[in-house]
Amino acid sequence: MKKILNNLFLEKTLTKHEAKNIIIKLSEGKINHTQMVAVITIFNMRYPTVEEITGFREAIMDLSIKVELNEFNAIDIVGTGGDYKNTFNISTLACFIVAGTGEKIIKHGSFSYSSTTGASNILKELGYNFTNKEDDLKFQLEKTGICYLHAPIFHPILQKISKIRQELGFKTIFNILGPLLNPGYPKNQLLGVNSLELARIYYYIYQNIKNNYAIIYSLDGYDEITLTGDIKCYTSTGEKYYFVKQLTNYNKINVNPYELRGGKNVKDNTQTFINILSGKGSPFQNEVVIMNATFALNLLNKDNFENNYNKAKYSLKSGKAKNILKKLLNI
Repeated sequence: MKKILNNLFLEKTLTKHEAKNIIIKLSEGKINHTQMVAVITIFNMRYPTVEEITGFREAIMDLSIKVELNEFNAIDIVGTGGDYKNTFNISTLACFIVAGTGEKIIKHGSFSYSSTTGASNILKELGYNFTNKEDDLKFQLEKTGICYLHAPIFHPILQKISKIRQELGFKTIFNILGPLLNPGYPKNQLLGVNSLELARIYYYIYQNIKNNYAIIYSLDGYDEITLTGDIKCYTSTGEKYYFVKQLTNYNKINVNPYELRGGKNVKDNTQTFINILSGKGSPFQNEVVIMNATFALNLLNKDNFENNYNKAKYSLKSGKAKNILKKLLNI
């Protein structure tokens, strides 16, 4: 480990094998707290390479608790976080909207370490019981169209570094890895990233993964579609720009970035979450979550953009999305 750390401090990169070995040694208790802090800190000073991310990912997935959910044509909507924008929980809301249209969601997430509230914070506050039992997750998918995979109970290795992440309190390489670690292996993924460089790294990685995917970066710095700036999107068919004027043309709204902001604590953000699902969000808040859901639906079906937008809008406005949440919490 000393040799690896020395090489990293000399600005050398790891091979895929070396990256995998770090995770394996950590799982075996052969890397101490200080050494792991050093590794995390180094990767905060530069982006990991494709080889390094691939090695870390493969090791974490090899060590994970396995669930077989491939019978479902499902999607995950997830972002890296770490954009320091402190938005409300847009991607989680979009998941319930998509489920409200009749599609399947295998949502993967965790508690937040670099912002106020993660998806797990919201669902725990609402009374959702995390599980890694395959039968329970399948039952949730069949009955409600959505299940939630709380990362720490599927990836024991993440438990080992959770205290470090809490102590550091800023984005780490595990923010980058998070969206790549869904143990349900959904066939479709809408992934938000917090920089253009990371979007390109993801794009290289996903060229070797057999998923139907879209990688989203808002050019004003958000890791999701916020309608405050143009969007760069990478898919298996290449790169595409979505201009904000093009997206806001579906519903003439006043763009107000302040309305994207989350609250000061979990309770505040949970209330915002429920307000939006209950039809009490502002027109701009509603439009943002509808647009993220629309992009997800575009991955799941061959319908045109306008029809998918209308499906997402109806799911939210009719209360179908909120009803999915109620069903999930009552199982």
